[in-house]
Amino acid sequence: MTKYGKDVIWKAFFISVSLIFISFIIQVKQVRITLLIISLLILAFTLFFFRDPERKIIEGNKSFKSILSPADGKIVRIEKVNNFYREILQDEYYNLVSIFLSPLNVHVNRIPISGKIIYIKHIKGKFKAAFKDKSSELNERTEIAIDTGEKIILFRQVAGFLARRIVCDLKEGEEVTSGMRFGMIKFGSRVDLFIPINSEITVKIGEKVKAGVTILAKLN
Repeated sequence: MTKYGKDVIWKAFFISVSLIFISFIIQVKQVRITLLIISLLILAFTLFFFRDPERKIIEGNKSFKSILSPADGKIVRIEKVNNFYREILQDEYYNLVSIFLSPLNVHVNRIPISGKIIYIKHIKGKFKAAFKDKSSELNERTEIAIDTGEKIILFRQVAGFLARRIVCDLKEGEEVTSGMRFGMIKFGSRVDLFIPINSEITVKIGEKVKAGVTILAKLN
């Protein structure tokens, strides 16, 4: 279980125990069984959602040349876009790669490339469905930029319709390693990456990816 979910797990445990206790008080058999099933489903889903499996980060993937997926999910967008972050990113255009996380995916996020955190900002916003492209600009999100020493990669954690909290442990000036855990988005979300335009994108729309394992792109 991830440390980022301890508060929710304890709440789910308390609710489940309360429902079980109430079920023993109620005399109607069908209601009792229904409450027991609901309590078990709440606890089971919470434990399932906050799972944090170990990942073997392939040694060759830790190179500055490889950009790993920061999240589990499905690629929903690959597009050439204007540079919206001219004060941070150097080039005029970037490749935008977007990953949608359903409630069934592992939601622990990992660093996509080794380097130094040079920018981090949390922006309040809406909670629209994360699979819609507009959610990237309208929804609550945390933006993070990493300087690899050669290139700057920017990515953002975007809250979704169900996601009401973004967790990010990073600080500006911190040195990070590709594949390390740094936070999560709770209950359905999206992660966007701005990758240099001359990079080789190694995934396609509809492809399923794993955080810290799947190579999204290779820097040239």
